[in-house]
Amino acid sequence: MAKQHQYKVTISWRDDSGTNGYAGYSRDHTINVTGKPAIGASSDPAFRGNPAKYNPEELFLASISNCHMLWYLHLCAVNGVIVLHYEDNAEGIMEEQANGSGRFTGVTLYPVVTVSSKEMLHKANELHTEANKFCFIANSLNFPVAHQPEIIAKESE
Repeated sequence: MAKQHQYKVTISWRDDSGTNGYAGYSRDHTINVTGKPAIGASSDPAFRGNPAKYNPEELFLASISNCHMLWYLHLCAVNGVIVLHYEDNAEGIMEEQANGSGRFTGVTLYPVVTVSSKEMLHKANELHTEANKFCFIANSLNFPVAHQPEIIAKESE
């Protein structure tokens, strides 16, 4: 039997003016998880959101990148690859349909990884493919996640 994990999130929105018209209500809301700091969120500015707050599309992309990184670091640790630094500039494409609906059609991760020695470069590169196979978020998507890693050895910096 598969081991199950359950997650709970509370999304709170309030605008005392109400939704009296599409242009008039605030898209600002709060994401809460018990025991953690609240996240101020909104919709994408293209959909009348607040550009100073995170939007669902950014958080979705961050979840994919974050999950990949955590699996990658795990796999590096158990395979003797010593990672000193990891930074990903992930990009995603969402297509909006004429009726206003939409979906993500692709995500590409661009991790730049620094390892402690050049002997680790090959294995460090290979482990991105393995991390993608294990990533819970990537396994839940209806499109593939592409990876274009750059691996740097510390002594070559």
